[in-house]
Amino acid sequence: MRYYLTTAIDYVNSRPHLGTAYEKITADVIARYQRGCGNEVRFLMGNDEHSQKVAAAGRKEGLTPLEWCDRMEGVFRSAWSALEIQPDVFIRTSEPRHREAVQALAQRIKDAGDFYEGEYEGWYCVGCEAFKRDEDLKDGLCPDHANRKPEWLKEKNWFFRLSRWCEPLKAHFAANPSFVLPESRRNELLALLDRGLEDISVSRTGTDWGIPFPFDERVVVYVWFDALINYITATGWPQDTASSAHWWPADLHLVGKDITRFHGVVWPAMLLSAGLPVPRKVFGHGFVNMSGGRMSKDAGRVTDPLELANTYGVAALRYYLCAEANFGQDLEFSEERLLARANSDLANGLGNLAARTAGMLTRWREGRVAAAPQSSALLARADAAVDTYQRCMEVLDLRGALAAATQIVTEANAHVDRTQPFAMAKDPARTAELDGVLAELVNSLLLACRLHHPFMPAKMEQLHLELTGTALDLTSSISGAKGARVLPGTILVKGAALFPRIETAKT
Repeated sequence: MRYYLTTAIDYVNSRPHLGTAYEKITADVIARYQRGCGNEVRFLMGNDEHSQKVAAAGRKEGLTPLEWCDRMEGVFRSAWSALEIQPDVFIRTSEPRHREAVQALAQRIKDAGDFYEGEYEGWYCVGCEAFKRDEDLKDGLCPDHANRKPEWLKEKNWFFRLSRWCEPLKAHFAANPSFVLPESRRNELLALLDRGLEDISVSRTGTDWGIPFPFDERVVVYVWFDALINYITATGWPQDTASSAHWWPADLHLVGKDITRFHGVVWPAMLLSAGLPVPRKVFGHGFVNMSGGRMSKDAGRVTDPLELANTYGVAALRYYLCAEANFGQDLEFSEERLLARANSDLANGLGNLAARTAGMLTRWREGRVAAAPQSSALLARADAAVDTYQRCMEVLDLRGALAAATQIVTEANAHVDRTQPFAMAKDPARTAELDGVLAELVNSLLLACRLHHPFMPAKMEQLHLELTGTALDLTSSISGAKGARVLPGTILVKGAALFPRIETAKT
């Protein structure tokens, strides 16, 4: 089965911050899980370049917008690689393939009669790069960019007949209850549809930084209209019909909760107008908050994810972001909580199980797994945890999935305390019993390793190699987890501490 997953593409007016990285890390976890289930995965990320903010950032450096975007591509790709994020496709909206797709989709919509010319007058938030209605503002300010007063703009624009698609969208929501998740985001969009949709401006004047309409080269396509089309550009549309037919529609658009309206209403309406299928699911995740508000470049509340990764480790950062809050709700960032999870769940939990299992096997069996595990309540519970983990991942409950994986570790560590293998090792009559316990521990560790892999890939690939002497098969790491066992006679290699304890927080 194929699985096509996308994230929102990023403005490149400055470096990625932790809020940006949160979306990309969680998407990478989902993509790795899907690959581990044996699915053919296309994971798309990219840069959103045709914005006023991006052009302004380039001007400050004496660069053209394209020169600035060329520079920032390297910055973003390097950051994602350092955080162990591996997209299958990386797209830039300045690419020729995207220009072709935008113009082709725009022409389809024009031919369908859903574009018309008119004048637009209203409040424009530069931070959102979007027009705002009076009811969208709070005390005259955009709630997401309260440090910057909206501008009153009046322009002659091309409009998209969004209002035409209100009833078809209501019908789609009714027929597809999981089209927009979580439920709170779905309810917000249903309320919007119940109020009725207004036609929206889809062009900008006075700039040549953007993609011109194929039927009016005097103006460029509005940045949001342009950006949404990247999801279908990356399938090969409109030129590669075989590829686009294979990959479209997307299985999941993973985006911030503030842009679910674009992805759950505007984008599907554009596709319906163009005669194309709509995405199967849109998931609006929560914000990463700090200092009393949303993490935001515009608000000056940012944390560098690379600094955190350098201090606490990439694995600990990825683990924390997925374990700390229910996916879909806001995450209140705390460096102290990151430190606590790194030490409790990883150093004292998974790291401790790995260290004591390897230590006992090395001390008493020269690292060799001497027995196959017999009927074992511990391993039966571990196998059951695999089922729980998969059920959670299928509904994007990343925190619940990690809890299931952690349960295996907790029970294995408790098994050591309960069975007292150190006492067994002193009694030659209990050799077979000791071998059985060691086999239970190493196999519990193997299952925990597989389930943690999407969250902490590099560390778990290292652990799998030490446990089995073989590289982890990334196409069956999850589908083959239940019942997976280390073969008797395998020699475990005791490596460096998996998760050394971190004594103090950086700040």
